[in-house]
Amino acid sequence: MTDTRASALAILRTLVGRDDADFHDGQYEAIETLVDQRRRALVVQRTGWGKSAVYFVATLLLRRQGAGPTILVSPLLALMRDQVAAAARAGVRAVSINSSNAHEWTDVQRLLEADEVDVLLVSPERLNNPSFRDEQLPALIARVGLLVVDEAHCISDWGHDFRPDYRRLRDLIAQMPAGVPVLATTATANSRVVQDVAEQVGMVAASFDQAGAGTTTGTAEVVTIRGPLARSSLRLGVLRLPDSRARLAWLLSHLGELPGSGIIYTLTVAAAEDTARLLRGAGHAVRAYTGQTDTAEREESEGLLKTNQVKALIATSALGMGFDKPDLGFVLHLGAPSSPVAYYQQVGRAGRATASADVLLLPGVEDEAIWHYFATASMPSEAKALAVIGALEAAGAPLSTPALEARVDLRRTPLELLLKVLDVDGAVHRVKGGWQSTGQPWSYDEERYERIIAARLGEQRAMLEFESTTGCRMEFLQRALDDDTAEPCGRCDNCQGVWYPVNLAEGAAATATQSLDRVGVAIDVRAQWPTGMSSLDIAATGKIPLNERAEPGRALARLTDLGWGGPLRDLFATGAADAPATPAMLAACVRVLAEWGWVKRPAAIVSMPSRQHPLLIDSVARSLSSRGRLPWLGALSWSNGGPTGEPGGNSAYRLASVWDRFMVGPDLAEALAPYAGRPILLIDDLADSRWTLTVAVRVLRQHGASDVLPFTLALRS
Repeated sequence: MTDTRASALAILRTLVGRDDADFHDGQYEAIETLVDQRRRALVVQRTGWGKSAVYFVATLLLRRQGAGPTILVSPLLALMRDQVAAAARAGVRAVSINSSNAHEWTDVQRLLEADEVDVLLVSPERLNNPSFRDEQLPALIARVGLLVVDEAHCISDWGHDFRPDYRRLRDLIAQMPAGVPVLATTATANSRVVQDVAEQVGMVAASFDQAGAGTTTGTAEVVTIRGPLARSSLRLGVLRLPDSRARLAWLLSHLGELPGSGIIYTLTVAAAEDTARLLRGAGHAVRAYTGQTDTAEREESEGLLKTNQVKALIATSALGMGFDKPDLGFVLHLGAPSSPVAYYQQVGRAGRATASADVLLLPGVEDEAIWHYFATASMPSEAKALAVIGALEAAGAPLSTPALEARVDLRRTPLELLLKVLDVDGAVHRVKGGWQSTGQPWSYDEERYERIIAARLGEQRAMLEFESTTGCRMEFLQRALDDDTAEPCGRCDNCQGVWYPVNLAEGAAATATQSLDRVGVAIDVRAQWPTGMSSLDIAATGKIPLNERAEPGRALARLTDLGWGGPLRDLFATGAADAPATPAMLAACVRVLAEWGWVKRPAAIVSMPSRQHPLLIDSVARSLSSRGRLPWLGALSWSNGGPTGEPGGNSAYRLASVWDRFMVGPDLAEALAPYAGRPILLIDDLADSRWTLTVAVRVLRQHGASDVLPFTLALRS
């Protein structure tokens, strides 16, 4: 045994807490590549194989040789927390810089300066923070001992979880001083992604400009260590049920029978929250875990799952990469991820240190509609990209994201995503104070984006094939990741036979139906005009005056809800014909009003004018008028031609499109007169940005209404 291997093995045994532990196939080879050969490596191994052991052991060996700290780029806070805890077990001093621990950044900087940090974990987004990038990163690069890119499939826009901030890592990799090893790791990469990641990990730069940008002149050879991806502990199955009610009824019937504790994945935030509420109401210890969950609550929920104090977390993909609970007993999916590769990533949370774990997919009819949105969400529109670049060039100075919103009709999240893409492409640059144009020419790579979209669609078809295949399901997933060692697992429902129950407990369907029939979602009040309206020639700044604001409103349901969301999605689908609401939907609307609990009961009803759904709005207004014994006074009228532009858009542009576009016509003015100083119920079809309602409320308040309570059939999200 070489000295390096003996030292590495001792560290490994400390890390795992077992004196008889030994390396898995490929682990020591990766460590040797980094420590003895100082080369670049890409490790593609199944979840639970021990990729973190490679970089922690390599870090300590390199530190003993006098190397500087390891920079570990990690994508998720949950993953960072697990990695810091794992490092401590191995005697590795690890700290992180992320969005949730700003109060610790000064201490982290002090520890780095004192060389008391072995591993610094950073998010890819932090690498482009101007102060970190310009003031701290250069010094770190000058003394870095090892660069690790975890979940490296995120680098590749061919991967299932491409992130623009990760793509920027190719520039960081190119800046690594000669002789500094680089490690990229992932469990979910097919051959195309492996090739893409390897090319970027191998980038080298011969010179740098004053801004620190490297000029790439070639590639270094990358050692790729790839192992079989089969997970012998997982028992896979697919259970098709007719609708959301049946899927939730199955959970109510059988959640308690599933082994240990686990994760139930959903495709939307609303589905996670609805499911968690239903299961808690039935006595199950569960929690929702989504991108909208508070950071402290997320961390608490992770701890409760790890200590088996909850049966399950009902989670979106926010709980995904790197979450480490070795004895996780099951993973269920209410709705399928958009590709077999993404599915493999999530089911890999289970059975990492147990002989058996159950994995069951319950696909939904709505899955493909959700996939369609996410398939193109990261692809920039040429027109929008050019508009962003043009706005930054015209400004002549850095623009903050809110200021840019008033110049380009894009909502905050898509705008931030597009800015990241353009930053990676070199067209814009993030600086203190916002974003600025680099002045570099930019062209829309239509062919590349079309190929990526085609690849995404191919992945979706493959997921549907996974659901319907009569062959081995694990073998199918392995082949989707181009694993040529794939063979039948002997455990899945196609190899062994159906292993999961298919019956529904008595009363479970009724309980699920009752939960899904829940009505009434709050519509929050707009209290502040958007930033930068003056640039759109709108005189609206600061807070909306109290005497022009709406009261908190209500919608029947969100479009993303599991219950009424389905019928509402059909109602508002592209190309759907306008028609009156069904009796069941009208009855549900009456229930919303009955359960509203308003402080002041409205005295009358006014409706919104509509080009797309006049029959729908008319039917709701008439029904609520009749059953609520409230006079329907009529509808607002268009002014100045009515709203301009397309629905949606960011706040500034959406407000501009409806500003001064509604009026109280003569007939409505006459009908309103007797109700001056009294509350009005305002009826509309769909609330999205809420600026249409805000402007309409303002008009009614200016015409004497004391309060205006908005009611819509649907809330977009």
